[in-house]
Amino acid sequence: MKIGVSSQNFRTITGHAGKGRRFIIFEAPDCADVHETGRLDLPKEMSLHEWDGHGEHPLFELDYLITSSCGDGFINKMGSRGVMVRVTSETDPVAAAKALLAGTLPEGAPQAHDHGHEHHHH
Repeated sequence: MKIGVSSQNFRTITGHAGKGRRFIIFEAPDCADVHETGRLDLPKEMSLHEWDGHGEHPLFELDYLITSSCGDGFINKMGSRGVMVRVTSETDPVAAAKALLAGTLPEGAPQAHDHGHEHHHH
């Protein structure tokens, strides 16, 4: 199983996964213990938000992607390629990958994704 964790600083789990370009990659052989196998540091045009959709994208090789926030469009795009997205309140990438395997990954708060548009509620 391949697990990606969005981490702009390569230390903690960060959000805005669709615009993110840095991911820590873990593998879990036989769904046992996890170990880091690599890091993605993508150019801006390879963030899923900017990607033109041609060819393959390295994130589509994952089985799961863990992030602290993302929009529905990101979840749907990843899901259409067979990648399950999990939003979590966990901040440690290794702990999150281990918790995912154990079925104990804490869920994050639902994200209101408005692309910077102002909404006025009366």
